[in-house]
Amino acid sequence: MLTTQRAVTALRLFLVVLFGVLVLFQVMSLPGQFRYMTEQSPQDAYLRWPATVVTVFWVLCVEVVVVCTWRLLTFVRDDRIFSPASLAWVDGIVWAVGAAWATLVGVLLYVGLHADDPGLPLLLFLVTTGVTVLGLLLLVMRALLLQATELRTDLETVI
Repeated sequence: MLTTQRAVTALRLFLVVLFGVLVLFQVMSLPGQFRYMTEQSPQDAYLRWPATVVTVFWVLCVEVVVVCTWRLLTFVRDDRIFSPASLAWVDGIVWAVGAAWATLVGVLLYVGLHADDPGLPLLLFLVTTGVTVLGLLLLVMRALLLQATELRTDLETVI
């Protein structure tokens, strides 16, 4: 149990750092980057705001995952992870990954239809495939958590 507590503490520390860096990217880096790209390539200026909105949305999705993970770590720490309340936080992660995936597919389709060379569409396809695998893995893990929660609830009612 002590190892679990240490892992939870370390993970929380890194989640705080990750969240801080994500906010920095969301507020300062990404908007500034797309403004700079517009200045360097005025012919692509029409992409500035859509690219900014989509990337900031993706960062928001990751922030939701970080917050939900933090809350789930609280359930782990309190030995309540196999409770119905934890499923809502897992659902938050699943929905955030699903929303990011849907916008990623949209970006892939747009870029794929307008690209001159295959480099960026292939990279986006690789990322989309990775996010798809992650989303499906999360659904399987959610189903396992649900089964474990039901088993624990059944066991508690028997005892």
